[in-house]
Amino acid sequence: MASAAPKLFTNALLAAMADGAEAIEGVLAIENGRIAYVGPETGLPERFAGFDTVDCGGRLVTPALIDCHTHIVYGGSRAKEFEMRLEGASYEEIARAGGGIVSTVTATNALSEDELVEAALPRLDALISEGVATIEIKSGYGLNIETELKMLRAARRLATLRPVRIKTTWLAAHATPPEYKGRNADYIADVVLPGLEIAHREGLVDAVDAFCEGIAFSPDELRPVFDKAQALGLPIKLHAEQLSNLGGAAMAASFGALSSDHLEYLDEAGVKAMAAAGSVAVLLPGAFYTLKEKQHPPMAALRAAGVPLALATDCNPGTSPLTSLLLTMNMGATLFGMTVAECLTGVTANAARALGLAAETGTLEAGKAADIAIWDVEAPAELVYRIGFNPLSRLYVSGHEVAR
Repeated sequence: MASAAPKLFTNALLAAMADGAEAIEGVLAIENGRIAYVGPETGLPERFAGFDTVDCGGRLVTPALIDCHTHIVYGGSRAKEFEMRLEGASYEEIARAGGGIVSTVTATNALSEDELVEAALPRLDALISEGVATIEIKSGYGLNIETELKMLRAARRLATLRPVRIKTTWLAAHATPPEYKGRNADYIADVVLPGLEIAHREGLVDAVDAFCEGIAFSPDELRPVFDKAQALGLPIKLHAEQLSNLGGAAMAASFGALSSDHLEYLDEAGVKAMAAAGSVAVLLPGAFYTLKEKQHPPMAALRAAGVPLALATDCNPGTSPLTSLLLTMNMGATLFGMTVAECLTGVTANAARALGLAAETGTLEAGKAADIAIWDVEAPAELVYRIGFNPLSRLYVSGHEVAR
């Protein structure tokens, strides 16, 4: 893609997200796809005055949004399981009956790479339409080497079809396929580890994740996966403490994990371990809502320890069929008691940190990618307050306008 033309955004209400969500009147200049200046108009260097001008009309300008935890590449639907949950079946009951992740595995294995791309594009477009410029996409619905790689190839292709930054994550340790029932260690040795080596060799993977839960894998079972990730120089993430407390977040923190995600049952030891490691707590209210959970993440303890809070859709076919990061912010506020500043930071600066992209995007600062969202609102709180309302006016990714 050719470098974007220099631009000067004027008459803007800037929420840079570098130090919270406070918005100030100012201007923003971009050059060579990067932010060159952001701040008061009185401080604008003279050379930027000749740039093509975009009058923001007093609108709110934020960093483009980041969805730092998704599973948008998959096959099939699990609407029937939604019905089952409405009739009282638990997540564990559905999984143990052969539903849950395994049902999506069957549908995903049946699709070609082209079909996976086609199925994912509407979900991706829905996110982009709400100001999302960076998206993480996990594998995890193949549970064999060939399909796990196929999912990552599909994810990489999405970045060639849409103007969006995509980070891919190897999540083969998502569940155990039926042929390995009761043999988690064998599955990891036969599929997860050799598949990860291939994915790394082919340049398909940016990070490694796993599902640490009673219906999935224990911390001890996952240590070889994270040992391999470290040996390959890949960062680590973990689905942890969603349904019970197995100490997964503390284990992931011992590997310097970028994040641990879900965390409803996180205990004080896990909070302290995450704080010491600098891990981000990625909260997923869509899954909490869909599963009708009662146990809330330990918000007070996370805040007190200074653990960064991020929010993501967890878009997936079974437990969070959510393709709205704006609604996710409202859920974070309503269900978890997050403030407006926490919600907005959670889908910008802290979401970037959860993907290892803090130096590249997530805030409006000189030198960072010109990923910019312009909103038809008068204050940051409106982005969190409204339900089912998309006020996006314009979206720029690396300085290129991609949505208006």
